This record gives sequence, structure tokens and C-alpha cells, in this order.
Amino acid sequence: MVTIRLSRGGAKARPFYHVVVTDSRSKRDGRFIERIGFFNPIAVKQDVPFQIARERYDYWIGTGAQPSDRVARLVKQFAATAA
Repeated sequence: MVTIRLSRGGAKARPFYHVVVTDSRSKRDGRFIERIGFFNPIAVKQDVPFQIARERYDYWIGTGAQPSDRVARLVKQFAATAA
């Protein structure tokens, strides 16, 4: 199954996550099909905390990919603030 989930990057105690489309059997930070956005949980002031290529997200959802709980929550939360 194809999933849309977060892949961790950044330094120790300074997390940064990429939103990736991957095979569910891959490791968390392993191989991925496509990188479609990012999430910065420690963004301050004018930094962008979350960004996603919405058309690619919708494409992958349309082809049957399942978003993780956290990604689905982030998309819903930031879609409400963007509108």
C-alpha cells in the first residue's frame, strides 16, 4: 500500500519533517516515491510551518494512497487557516 507520511530530518532537538509518498513497507526515513511538502514544528515568526503541493496530494489520494493520521490532521488544520 502507498502511504503519505512524515520523514524526519533536521538536527538533534530541532526536528524538520518532509511529507513523502512512500510504500508502507519502507523505513520511516528510507526510500520514497515523491516528496510533496514539509512540516517545521518549531517555526517561528515569518517561517512557514507547513507547506504541501496540494494538487500532488489530491492526485495521490485519488490513486488510493492513505495519509497517516498526522499528515491528514496537518492538511486539514492548515487548509482551514489558508481559506
